[in-house]
Amino acid sequence: MSTTHMNTHDAHEAGAHHDEHHDTGGNTIFGFWLYLMTDCLLFASVFATYAVLFMNTAGGVSGKDIFDLELILAGTAALLVSSITFGFAMICAHNKNRSGTLMWLLATFIFGGVFIALEIYEFQHLIHNGNGPQASAFLSAFFSLVGLHGLHVTAGLIWMVILAVEIMMTGLTGRSLTRLACLSLFWHFLDIIWICVFTVVYLMGAI
Repeated sequence: MSTTHMNTHDAHEAGAHHDEHHDTGGNTIFGFWLYLMTDCLLFASVFATYAVLFMNTAGGVSGKDIFDLELILAGTAALLVSSITFGFAMICAHNKNRSGTLMWLLATFIFGGVFIALEIYEFQHLIHNGNGPQASAFLSAFFSLVGLHGLHVTAGLIWMVILAVEIMMTGLTGRSLTRLACLSLFWHFLDIIWICVFTVVYLMGAI
């Protein structure tokens, strides 16, 4: 076999491998879209439950009595900014800038961590004042909806740490880029869900 023929054969194999990875990445992202749709149905169900129960306060507190909008606005701002920093991380990743990707992922993690810390503080404050999930149907629905979103954000933060470690060890490979793209979809999805939670639960509840 001539050298030219061998080079051509290797090039075909490399191209086939690239196409195979591209197809696999595309299938992964499509599958993740399907997962997000099922997650959307989960949140819709919990939203519907909250809509049915939020007036059932059992003679106790309502949202107007317990919601601290300044605290919630601070958490909302942190989560929305984290979506922007994740966008910068994706830009760096597509440009094969590993250090930039890791830096923006760290910023995203910090803002996401601030959001979770404020949510934990809110929950502890409510429970300490006797307004835990067992106090009324309204509070049960509130803790379920907000807590479900918080669990998703926590899962996203853990996923982010795992991806950052992978990028530090192996660089920005095709697999890590696909996983970053999936996490990006997940993170922006959680931002959209939170805007709905903030509007329906906190703003309307405080009125």
